Amino acid sequence: MNDSFAQKVADPQVAHDIRTVGDFVAIYCRGKHKDAARVPLTSDAAFLGVYGDKVPECCEECAELTRYAEARRAYCPKDPKPFCSHCDTHCYRPQMKEAMREVMEYSGPRSVFHGYALDSVRHAVAGMKARREMRGSSA
Repeated sequence: MNDSFAQKVADPQVAHDIRTVGDFVAIYCRGKHKDAARVPLTSDAAFLGVYGDKVPECCEECAELTRYAEARRAYCPKDPKPFCSHCDTHCYRPQMKEAMREVMEYSGPRSVFHGYALDSVRHAVAGMKARREMRGSSA
């Protein structure tokens, strides 16, 4: 871990986004990798306390994706950060992008039952706004 990562995750929005992604991956892992051994995530963000007392538990495959997503979020050059699915810069490797798409597709609807109801509404509204803006800029 380097000081730059620690500085980036000190931003409350970055930390919130990382916690959300970690929780979404944990929801996905519990549902899709039922037979896999799941342990508390070991990552730079977890070490820095980003997850607090609720460190996500996941299998090694999902832990790898989470660590990758933490770094991608921390070093995102966009300000404000758009949804990755609406971004013109694709910083995820294709395999990781597909894996994260699957995680979001599976976990998004289920996240409402895991404390993300308000975030889900905000996400839906922001997504509609982003799609509207994309249509407006292509006209």
